[in-house]
Amino acid sequence: MHGKALINEALKGNPVERTPWVPYTGSQIANLKGYTAQEMFRDADKLYECCIEAESQYSPDGMTPMFDLQVEAEILGCDLAWYDNTPPTVCSHPLEGELVIPTRRIQKTDGRIPLILDVMRRFKAAKPDIAMYGLVCGPFTLASHLRGTNIFMDMYDDEDGVKALVAYCEEVVREVADYYIEAGCDIIAAVDPLVSQISPDMFETFLSEPYTKFFASMREKGMPSSFFVCGDATKNIEPMCLTRPDCIAIDENVDIVEAKKLTDAHGITISGNLQLTITMLLGTQQDNQKAAIELMDKMGTHRFILAPGCDVPFDAPAANLIGVGQAVHNPEAVRKALESYVAKDNLPEIEMPDYVNLDYVLVEVVTIDSKTCAACGYMVATANNAAKIYGDKVKVVERSIMFPENLAFVSKVGLTNLPSLLVNGVIKHISLIPTVEKLREEIEEAMK
Repeated sequence: MHGKALINEALKGNPVERTPWVPYTGSQIANLKGYTAQEMFRDADKLYECCIEAESQYSPDGMTPMFDLQVEAEILGCDLAWYDNTPPTVCSHPLEGELVIPTRRIQKTDGRIPLILDVMRRFKAAKPDIAMYGLVCGPFTLASHLRGTNIFMDMYDDEDGVKALVAYCEEVVREVADYYIEAGCDIIAAVDPLVSQISPDMFETFLSEPYTKFFASMREKGMPSSFFVCGDATKNIEPMCLTRPDCIAIDENVDIVEAKKLTDAHGITISGNLQLTITMLLGTQQDNQKAAIELMDKMGTHRFILAPGCDVPFDAPAANLIGVGQAVHNPEAVRKALESYVAKDNLPEIEMPDYVNLDYVLVEVVTIDSKTCAACGYMVATANNAAKIYGDKVKVVERSIMFPENLAFVSKVGLTNLPSLLVNGVIKHISLIPTVEKLREEIEEAMK
């Protein structure tokens, strides 16, 4: 059974001969041909070249030609900051001053949509047996790109305005999804990292209706769908299931075994959740093979697709993804090769801040990476917005776990979910972005 058929059967809940594998490679595949992320994301020929090379090396059953959640936002007026080692980041918010509902629609000729459609068509023609994923920015994250961090206060102060903005964003990304379907995509995934940052009540109020509408539209077109959320989405797994996607994709913050009990109960496939940093970025090929084998053993083959928790970091060694592909296709041979392998703890020793004797309040935001993780970026932005009125009395530091010393920090303070925020060494917020007002209250309490 080839990759596309394998994934289709897994999505239907039918028996499959082995676990399907989908590497959400994103900017990482630029390395395969010596390009920067910026070069690849802005050039159709380079992107196509990298996609073909990734398919050849990683032995996937499904792939996405483009993993960039800023495509729609850029067209709708957000400025982007471009980097050589990550996808671009939204750096301006056209609705920041006033929450008004835009009327613009995205056309096939707008922004980088023609580039994406071109690569999709070429990849589909070259690799028809690989399930091609089309990724759209989820409506809540897109609304946040347009409105900025103000949207978290709007959810309390202007419920109708937020509902209208999210509804508009759902309509926009549904139309973009239609373009991807026309280009030959086999699965449409709505990627909405900020869903992990809101409560189930907030999900019900603002997202249940638009997401139910989005996935119903995909079903009407005969198109399988996936609801992809980064961060600790544990509290929202069941509300997500109730919107009726065919698959829910989660990252390492979620206990996937427990989550699968919920997805199974709703007849939904689950995808995930290899560790992005500890394993895929900083681990060895054997670490990645071991993680893949252990995850496949825990999950079985029914309604499960093996994948990273989100898009793979730019600097993750190709050998690590190759190793996962080997574990998927030849699990018994890999098991034998790993029999004597013992993983090493390579985290450095670090000196913790002397919180008691600081002459300023230290706000530490522990992130995956604020440039690549939308939830992380908005938590950092909230911290900076809260701190700016205090001048040098408050210092904000981002601790991205892309760096080993920050992984050691995470271990020392006992964090298990990201993004998280600490004030003078005390954990205050875990996978929930606070309002600026709430964080200022906590900062002023620490000043006493």
